Amino acid sequence: MIVVNSWLQKLSLPRASLVALLLGALNVLSFAPFFIWPIQLFSAAIVISMLISHPEWSKKQTAVLGLSYGFGTFVLGVCWLVVAMSRYGGMPFALSVIALMLLAAFMAIFPAFCFVAVQFLRKKWKTNDALSALILFPVAWAASEFLRGHLFTGFPWVSIGYAHNVSPLAGYAPVFGVYGLGGVAMLASACIALIILHKSLRLVASIGFLVVLSGGFALRQIAWTEANGKPISVRLAQGNIDQGIKFTPSFLDETLRMYADLITEKSADLIAIPETALPIFVTELPPNYLPRLQDFARQTDSRLMLGVVSDDGNYRYSNSVIGLGGDPYRYDKHHLVPFGEYVPFGFRWFVDMMHIPLGEYQNPGVVQAAMAVKDQWVMPNICYEDLFGEEIAQQLRAQAETKQGAANILLNVSNLAWYGDSIAIPQHLQISQMRSLETGRPMLRSTNTGATAIIDARGQVVARLDTLTRGTLTGQVQGMRGLTPYIRFGNWLWAAFAVVAMLGAYLLSQRQNSKSQT
Repeated sequence: MIVVNSWLQKLSLPRASLVALLLGALNVLSFAPFFIWPIQLFSAAIVISMLISHPEWSKKQTAVLGLSYGFGTFVLGVCWLVVAMSRYGGMPFALSVIALMLLAAFMAIFPAFCFVAVQFLRKKWKTNDALSALILFPVAWAASEFLRGHLFTGFPWVSIGYAHNVSPLAGYAPVFGVYGLGGVAMLASACIALIILHKSLRLVASIGFLVVLSGGFALRQIAWTEANGKPISVRLAQGNIDQGIKFTPSFLDETLRMYADLITEKSADLIAIPETALPIFVTELPPNYLPRLQDFARQTDSRLMLGVVSDDGNYRYSNSVIGLGGDPYRYDKHHLVPFGEYVPFGFRWFVDMMHIPLGEYQNPGVVQAAMAVKDQWVMPNICYEDLFGEEIAQQLRAQAETKQGAANILLNVSNLAWYGDSIAIPQHLQISQMRSLETGRPMLRSTNTGATAIIDARGQVVARLDTLTRGTLTGQVQGMRGLTPYIRFGNWLWAAFAVVAMLGAYLLSQRQNSKSQT
């Protein structure tokens, strides 16, 4: 430890930034499909140690360290965007790599904000290393990820908390959500950093590390929700249609026939097909297409949830899920993907280069109704929407105040064919697992190319289709009722803890400063 501490203190900023860049890149291994979550704890511990070891660095120097760490994580963590831009969007490969690097650099601003905020408060309040590492850094990190998940519609991919859906820290998810869980993970890393930096604090920091992990394990034993009614049978379709031909008119008849066959080959309480599985407007479908599926649903007492594109006239389009077999049902996607589903101001030229169809949709608002399936209520979300756990929690909280109560089962319909057989697919599955942890509800996934899966209320994948295969996944799913703390309070709970912790850090630092002056 003494050798490591001495090495950290002697690091120049250029070398420290290079180390941070490599640690950030290595951090990607903590996420799916690798799941080596200890890497995240130790990589962050080294970066925190570098920051704490150099109180003399300016805000600009500190920002460089944060930018390096963030850039390393993001440029590899979302490298699959190059596939969408170049292979399917038609953008020149070199330009798509440059676009990826620019996006990663922008996303790295948020970790840089965290580092600068810690250094600023550390100097202003004159906090010691323990308070800086254990309170300022975890709080600033959680705040930076929250901002990344909300500013400019948000892009919270590879948030640190996702790495811990399989770690002992997963127990914090239904209490604090993924952002608060990220703060807890950084608290654990801060304990490791103090073990590295201060011989006098090693015992206390080691105990603190074990307490943080034990707290997550203890919370994991709490059943926040309980079974509602009887399990339902489900069939989840995976069409495996290459994105390059999905919207080709000559392939349309085969697509419609294939999904009709997958739907009608066997009954189930709930049958779902992926996002925009029927790749034309509902109004353009053959006249007998939906009526034939409706007849099948009624005759077999099945409920169908179909990914379609709705056309409400006057150029008002929606990325939708419609329900057949019971009362009329429709859910419209509300959290739209920039450049894929709406064009940010000033970027029309960029979208025109990619030639992506169906680029503008309407936003109906967050809170929408769930669909009844037997004695369960199923709440869909479409593709990118399950990155935003606070919005799903908001939906469930609002539904809990209605007569039928909050939805018992979540359903994600997605089309990740844009990203080929890349790490985007297991990463998105991991995100859905986090939503189950946060809400205490099972999540069903029906996707075009993967990962079609059944996730139980504890965030465990209980069944999954192989990626890039065609077929249906069949299983039994138990709906759950009850509200986790995260559903009840959203991000306010961890924010309240953060405010109290920051206030405590300020008061303790002032007390220590007063003693040192007397």
